[in-house]
Amino acid sequence: MTVTVKLRFFASLREQLGEADTLTLPDGATVGQARDALMARGGVHAEALARSRAVRAAVNQKMAAESAALAEGDELAFFPPVTGG
Repeated sequence: MTVTVKLRFFASLREQLGEADTLTLPDGATVGQARDALMARGGVHAEALARSRAVRAAVNQKMAAESAALAEGDELAFFPPVTGG
């Protein structure tokens, strides 16, 4: 079985990867596995989501750890850390 999640990218990631996409993963996949699958696309995806870069994630608009499981229809968003002043 598989799950398909809707991807959203924000801030500098949106500039590099576009606003939205979808990703199909094995059932029980995690946020970290989704990030790895996107990096495996190579090119700009590998660069933008590289493990050496600070990237945050949210599932259904709630902050999520890389270990968080994904379910069919979830919205998975990636964005750089936010700073304020």
